[in-house]
Amino acid sequence: MKKILFLHGFFASGQCVPAVALRQAFEGIAEVVSPDLPMHPKEAVAFVRELIAREQPDVLVGNSCGSFYAQMVAPALGLPALLGNPYFVMTEFLKPRIGAHQYKSPRMDGHQDFVIDQQLISEFAEVEAHQFDLCTPDASDRIWGIFGDHDTLAHFEPLFLEHYTTSFHFPGAHTPTADEVQQYYVPLIKQLLIHGSQRPSKHNRASHIL
Repeated sequence: MKKILFLHGFFASGQCVPAVALRQAFEGIAEVVSPDLPMHPKEAVAFVRELIAREQPDVLVGNSCGSFYAQMVAPALGLPALLGNPYFVMTEFLKPRIGAHQYKSPRMDGHQDFVIDQQLISEFAEVEAHQFDLCTPDASDRIWGIFGDHDTLAHFEPLFLEHYTTSFHFPGAHTPTADEVQQYYVPLIKQLLIHGSQRPSKHNRASHIL
């Protein structure tokens, strides 16, 4: 059975709506691994690398900050990836949100409270500065992006296309609903599972997936 590793967004967890929707959509087809990611970026990247070494997934799927991590890891390891609304400049996201927060979906360790502070922002700044260091021409066709037409948070498709060649749109917001995951994400993930190193056909590279 194939294996998919899903990396959630900053305020989310491995039990977020997209992760649950993927597990349901691929039941009996592929195993979906969706762990809770560490809050600190260097720790998160190391965690993802260790998880990949252990689980040997066939494709990575991310959303928001999870796509930020997937983009850094996938090219180095030769893995195909689908980056949902990647947030490549997390410092922009964090600066206006300094203070106490709660995760929006349950964490396995039961810890729902966390704090955004200047130290965390500085850590993300260090990682951001080198996020594309391992991007190579060989990876450009197997790292795909999918962008919500009504995303009011992340606007990084132009930056994505400076490094990669294949992007899609879906008529949703920053975090896809379960139905949007089923309708727009799942067909692309299936393509990546079958032929992750190949480019999609001209028809399938249309702006919206029909």
